[in-house]
Order: sequence, then structure tokens, then C-alpha cells
Amino acid sequence: MNSTQSTKSMKSAAGRLCALMIAGCLSSVAFAQASDPAAAPVTHADKKAAKEQSKADKKAAVAQAKANKEKTEAQADADKANAEANLKDAKKQ
Repeated sequence: MNSTQSTKSMKSAAGRLCALMIAGCLSSVAFAQASDPAAAPVTHADKKAAKEQSKADKKAAVAQAKANKEKTEAQADADKANAEANLKDAKKQ
């Protein structure tokens, strides 16, 4: 094989490799765009589901806040009863 044939075969191999790399990049970009949920158009059903989820999240937050308030109040009542019992015991001694 002479140097001219060697150079041509290397150029064609490099060209093929470059073409494959470009094709791979383009296909991965196309796949990323197709599979990106943010790129998908938002349908009426999606909007409705998001609204319902928002309502459910708000109701859950309100219920959690009420439960926390009740727990805090119950703890305060228990602390008050404990303090009164300690005071009563201290007076007896």
C-alpha cells in the first residue's frame, strides 16, 4: 500500500466516524426533545389534574396544621397539669 492509498483510507474512515458521531448527537437531541415532559403540550386534562392535586395538597396542609395545633395545645395542657402537680407536691412538703 502506498502513502496515497493510506491517506485516502484514513480520510474516508475519519469521515465515516465523524458522520456517525454527528448522527448520534442529532438522534440523542431528537430523543431528548421527544421524551421531555416539559416540552409536551399541556392538555386540559393535565391542567385539571394539576388543579385537583393543588386542592388536595392545600387540604392536606390545613389538616396537618390543625393536627399540629391540637398536639401543641394538648402538650401545653399536660405541661400545665404537671406544673400544678409539682406545685401541689412542693406545698405538701
